[in-house]
Amino acid sequence: MTYNEITYPFDTRPGDGEVLEVSDGILWVRMPIPIPGLDYINLYLIEDDDGWTMVDSGLNTGEIRDLWRSIYAKYLKGKPITRMLCTHFHPDHMGQAGWVTYKWKIPLTMTFGEWTFGRMLYLEAQKETPDYVVDFYRSVGFSEAMLAQVRDRGFNNFRRAMSQVPMGFNRIADGDILTIGKRDWRVIVGEGHSPEHACLYSKADGILISGDQVLPRITPHIGVYPAEPFANPLKKFIDSIETYKKLPDDTFVLPAHNDVFYGLHNQLDFYQTHHEDRLNRLLSVCDTPQSAMDLLPVLFDRELDEKDKGLGIAEGLAHCHYLVGEGQLERVSGSDGIWRFQKSGAARKAVA
Repeated sequence: MTYNEITYPFDTRPGDGEVLEVSDGILWVRMPIPIPGLDYINLYLIEDDDGWTMVDSGLNTGEIRDLWRSIYAKYLKGKPITRMLCTHFHPDHMGQAGWVTYKWKIPLTMTFGEWTFGRMLYLEAQKETPDYVVDFYRSVGFSEAMLAQVRDRGFNNFRRAMSQVPMGFNRIADGDILTIGKRDWRVIVGEGHSPEHACLYSKADGILISGDQVLPRITPHIGVYPAEPFANPLKKFIDSIETYKKLPDDTFVLPAHNDVFYGLHNQLDFYQTHHEDRLNRLLSVCDTPQSAMDLLPVLFDRELDEKDKGLGIAEGLAHCHYLVGEGQLERVSGSDGIWRFQKSGAARKAVA
């Protein structure tokens, strides 16, 4: 089965509470998540000599815990979970990690940047929305009605989606080798979608467990948020593309969303052209100052509803900050406190 030059080797997917063996000793699990457009997350179990390594865990919901219990009972050959590895801190990946590590009395395995960020957001949760969060959204052009919604929703959505984030963890880093059963897996860290996203690569079998760093059909979300308001994650993501291009094109990719696939380089090329197109769109309208809210219809071909505008703003800022970093845009703050982006003096001169 193919789709836009990407090949999907399986015509079936695992059902809820079921698994599909995609390679010897590697089980593909799909868990339902209430995220429109995604609907499911892919999780993986890798057989070890005396147990199983779980890669990512799903959201913190009772439904997913029940599905995991069913899978433990039916498919794990009576062997325990001996390692809980999370690719990154996002709740659909790390949400059940605390429950899993407590149940099996094992440590959580992550990169330092991902565990730290997840632990920080879990502990930061509070009933009232902090002022710095409201100020951030005012800076990007939210209306007073939208700011009222930011205040009303509080600041504990992340915590609600998580079981308790463990106080300690086992650190992995780029280049580390993890031996799981008969395979050696190299940790390849990517950036941009999250601070220090860990992928696992088996050179011997040509398999990449890619988390959200490489996905078929869609581009990973790259956004700027209140915790790091002047970040340049798109630069980090584009730089990371070159890291994954060093892997063979026939690599078998096991992503966190959609289907397992072949066509790694095709998808990486798509990411580059996709972001290049959006950067060019921004430059084409920034002869005059534009807020992140002004730029939404430039970046997106459909009108975003209120719920999606936050994600759209985050992506728009990531593209604006990339161009600021490249010296092509300037960020200025008006008397109303709203950030606006315009071509830098150097960029205007180059066009002239």
